[in-house]
Amino acid sequence: MKEKKFYPMYFIWPALIIYGLLCILPGIIGIYYSFTDWSSYSDKINFIGLENYKYIFTSGQDYTKYIYNTLMFTVVSNIVKIIPALFLALMLREGLKGQNFYRGVLYFPSVLPYLVIGLLFRSMLHPTTGVVNQVFGALNMDFLAQKWLTDPNFVWGSIFAVDAWRGIGYVMTIFIAGLQSIPESYYEAAKIDGAGYFSLLKHITLPMLMPSITINVVFGLTYGLKVFDIIYVLTNGGPGRMTEVVATGIFKEFSDGTYGIGSALSSILFVFMAVVGILIVGRMNEKKVEM
Repeated sequence: MKEKKFYPMYFIWPALIIYGLLCILPGIIGIYYSFTDWSSYSDKINFIGLENYKYIFTSGQDYTKYIYNTLMFTVVSNIVKIIPALFLALMLREGLKGQNFYRGVLYFPSVLPYLVIGLLFRSMLHPTTGVVNQVFGALNMDFLAQKWLTDPNFVWGSIFAVDAWRGIGYVMTIFIAGLQSIPESYYEAAKIDGAGYFSLLKHITLPMLMPSITINVVFGLTYGLKVFDIIYVLTNGGPGRMTEVVATGIFKEFSDGTYGIGSALSSILFVFMAVVGILIVGRMNEKKVEM
């Protein structure tokens, strides 16, 4: 009987070509345009070198604030989701009655589109007609009513609260999957030696949960660096430009016809994501070598 031969490269090359045409090539073109004065105000496109990047960092505009806000959002959004999600996963692992129901309820917001969530909470947090302030008024607690999405003192807290409401259930689910993969025999052996709950948590649960923690951190970093929907729908970058991030800045630059500046901002975002990706992959490879 004639042996069948498989030629995996015949399948890999078309995939690589398609990926290159749809992902790599547009990125390269975008980087090229970041070195030009491309805009809707002129029919000519001239090469201007690093002028767009120089303008972004030295013009006195809010571009550096976009970058700062993006990095700040990435870090804080990870913290406000991962820590509560880990606590909830540990709690729902302890045989809580009705835990499957609670898991479903907590996970449900993560399947809703950001557009729907943004519109819902923008209406709920409206200073006069929003249900949140109306509830405070009904309870004679008007001092708690705030301009949640227009007051600089509360706008970022409101954004993080909405983002956490949507994302905690998803992060929790990954933690639960990681917890379920830990053999019970480890806990039984440690308990025989007299280990308490916090000792088990420190020496067994958290070390064995590192792959899940890494996955959540990776997802959180990539999500935070490219965040757009939740910011755009809730505040549109306001009040003023206080909550603008790089992605909303790119959108507005292209909407205004300043394509060269928008391409430069896109390239900066690409570099951030590439550096973060390289660092994370390198760290994960180190962990594999250690194991």
